Amino acid sequence: MKQLLVPPQPQCNVQRYSSAENKAILPYSRRDYYKIWITIGESVLHYAHKTVHIQQPALIFSNPLVPYSFERLSPNLSGYIFIFTEEFLRENNRQESILQSPLFQVGANAVYFLNDVQLQTISGIYEKMIEEFESDYAHKFEVIKNYGNLILHEAMKMQPAQNTYQHHNATTRIANLFLELLERQFPIDAPDRVLKLKKPSDFAYHLSVHVNHLNHAVREVTGKPTSFHITNRVVYEASALLKNTDWSVSDIAHSLGFEYPTYFNNFFKKNTGATPLSLRK
Repeated sequence: MKQLLVPPQPQCNVQRYSSAENKAILPYSRRDYYKIWITIGESVLHYAHKTVHIQQPALIFSNPLVPYSFERLSPNLSGYIFIFTEEFLRENNRQESILQSPLFQVGANAVYFLNDVQLQTISGIYEKMIEEFESDYAHKFEVIKNYGNLILHEAMKMQPAQNTYQHHNATTRIANLFLELLERQFPIDAPDRVLKLKKPSDFAYHLSVHVNHLNHAVREVTGKPTSFHITNRVVYEASALLKNTDWSVSDIAHSLGFEYPTYFNNFFKKNTGATPLSLRK
C-alpha cells in the first residue's frame, strides 16, 4: 500500500489514486488533515453513526474530528484526493474556521453523488490542481487554494446523498466512536496544540448525538460514564508530559485545555493525589 506523502510546507497535497495500481491510500490517517476526495467504484463509508453505500462516483468530505472508515467493495477503485490543514484554505486575514462551511459542519452529510457532467467538471479541477502541484510556479499553492475553494462551491450546488442508514448496533458503534475520537486527540506533541474536546457535550456535538444518548451508550458498553474516560485519558497524558518533557506546568495546563494552571493543579491532585510538580520531582 502506497502512503500519501505530505510535504511539511505548505500543508496540503493532491493526488490520483487507484487500487488497481496498488495506490489505495484511503483512509489517510493524519488526524489534523481535512480531506476531499472523489471515489469511483463500489464502497461503503462509515462516519459518525451513519453509513453510506456508494455505488456511483461520489465526492466525499472528511472532517478530522469525525472518525470514519472506508470499506472498498470494488476490486478496482480509483479517484482523486485533496488533503489540507484548516489553515491552508483559510482566507488571508480571516479567522473563520473551515468548520463554518456547511460542507464540514458537524452532522452534515459527507457524500455527494456525481452525475457524468459533475464528475467530468470536478475531475478536471483535480487534474489542474495536480498540474499546479507538480509545477515550479512560485505561487502554485495559492492557485491550488483557489481550485480547492472552487470544489467547495461546486459541491454546495449539489444535493447530498440520502442513502444513509443507521447501524443495527448503534449503541456499540457510538461508544466505540467516542473512544476513538477521544484517543485521536493524543498524544499532545506541542504546547500550542490545545486539546479541543474536553467535555461529554463536546464529543456528543462532534458525533451528532445528544449528550444523554452518548452517556447512555458509553456506560452501557464500558460500564463507566463518559466523563470517567475523558478524565482518565487527560490524567494519563498529563503524567506523560510531566515525566517526559521539559514543558512548564503552565504550558502543559494550556495544552490540555485548562484556562489557568491552578485549575490544572486542582484537577491533577484530585485525580492522582499528587501535585504536578511533586510528580515531576
